Amino acid sequence: MKVAIISGSKSDENIIYEAKKTLEEFDIEYKVYIASAHRSPEYVKEIVQKVNSEFDCIIAIAGLSAALPGFVASYSILPVVGVPVDSEMFGLDALLSITQMPKGVPVASMGIGKKGAHNAALFIARMFANQDETLKQKLLEYIKKEEENIRKINEEL
Repeated sequence: MKVAIISGSKSDENIIYEAKKTLEEFDIEYKVYIASAHRSPEYVKEIVQKVNSEFDCIIAIAGLSAALPGFVASYSILPVVGVPVDSEMFGLDALLSITQMPKGVPVASMGIGKKGAHNAALFIARMFANQDETLKQKLLEYIKKEEENIRKINEEL
C-alpha cells in the first residue's frame, strides 16, 4: 500500500510529520508533495495524475479555504482524506470547507491539525487492514496498547 501526502504549504511541516510518523509506525509507504490548489493548480493536477497510477489513497492537508482536498478529489478516484490546518479561524474555516464538498466529490475529513493527521493515517491503516494481515496485526497491537495506556492511567488514580 502506498499513500500520497499532498500539502498546500511547506509551513504545514509539523502536520505532515505527524501523518508520516503514524504511517511509518504501520510500515505504510508514502511520498510527500507540496503544491497549492490556488498558487500552483497545474502542478497539483500533474501530481494527482501521477499519484492515480502509483498510489492507493491520498492525504490532503490544507488550511484557510482548504480547496486542496476537493481539488485533488476532482482529479482522482482514489480515497482522499482531508486534514484541516489550524489557521486564522482556528481551523474551522478549513474544516467546514473540507466537510462541505459538493455532491459527487467525496472527501473524508479528519480533525484539525496534528491530531487530524494522526487519525488520517490511522483511518487509512484501517481501510486496508483486512487486505494485509501484517498491517491488521499491527493495528490490533496499536489498539491494545492504547487500551493498556488508559487502564494504566486509571490504576494510578
